[in-house]
Order: sequence, then C-alpha cells, then structure tokens
Amino acid sequence: MNILQTYIDGLLIINPNVYVDNRGSFFESYNKSEFQKRGILCNFVQDNQSLSFKGILRGLHIQKNFPQAKIVRVLRGKIWDVAVDLRNESPTYGQWFGIELSSENKKQLLIPENFAHGFLTLSYEAEVLMKVTTHYHPEDEIGFIWNDPYINIEWPIPAEMNIILADKDKQWKTFRETFFNTFI
Repeated sequence: MNILQTYIDGLLIINPNVYVDNRGSFFESYNKSEFQKRGILCNFVQDNQSLSFKGILRGLHIQKNFPQAKIVRVLRGKIWDVAVDLRNESPTYGQWFGIELSSENKKQLLIPENFAHGFLTLSYEAEVLMKVTTHYHPEDEIGFIWNDPYINIEWPIPAEMNIILADKDKQWKTFRETFFNTFI
C-alpha cells in the first residue's frame, strides 16, 4: 500500500494496491504490521459503518476527552471527507484538508487524534466505514458548524444539492466560539 503524507502532519492518504483480474478485484484495506513498519501505531478497537444519502453532511465532530484516530473509507458511493486540525501546538491548527473518497478510487484517510471530522455524501448513497481507536462516547462529542467562515472549508456542493444535517449538527456554534484557545 502507498501511504502519502498530506500538508498536515500525521494526516495520511492510504492508497491500497488493488489487484484486478477476470474474477474482480482484491486489496488489503488494513494491515497492522505494514502500518507499524511505517510508524503508525494506532490501536483500533471498533469499526463504525454509516449509510448516507446524497446531500447529507455529517460533522464536524470530535470527542474531547476520548479522542479518536480513525481510518475512513467508502464501501459504496462517493463522499467529500474533511479533517480539521485541532491540536493547539500544531503549526496547522485550524487548517482543514478535504479529499474525495469513493468505492471506485479506494482511497482512505487516516485521521490522527484531535482532528474534527465530517463528510458530505456526493453520490445517490454512500456506505462509509470508520475504523476507530476509541469507543464512541456521545456525551463527550463536541463540534462546530460545517460552514464556519473562519475555517472556510471548500465543500463541493452543486447548486441543485440540498444539504441535510442532523439536529445536533444544526446546533453547533462557530469554530472560534467552540475551540479558540481551548482544550486541545
């Protein structure tokens, strides 16, 4: 597998080697020993899977006291996946990275702890798998609004797309109200 460093330290794009023949295709989506050889020492404890329809935007979320590293991949469909660096000591604090993940390109995003995460469903529907290092603690989850002007994420939203948010995602405050000079 080919692992690429993004412009944000620790945020990695994983491009698996895909083997195609007359039967279909095969690839390793995760190989612990391969990750360890490259210094990626995450201990994954849970897999989460979601199904979302076109226009559903999930995020931007983070667990405050139980931070999660995660690998995000798409089993079916296509999403725009976004991670925002919330590590106070990081030179890229508050910067975001976005990438199209799909069942076709098979790319994955490894997101370190202390990053907010969210995604927009671009296809009719998308099944997303997230391998995480900490169990989900709903009482510990915080976030900020998806269209925050300070972070200014460039979501690829076609004019005809209606954005659909969960009730909790409609209630988030701005990035500065939530995270500026805070815990991370």
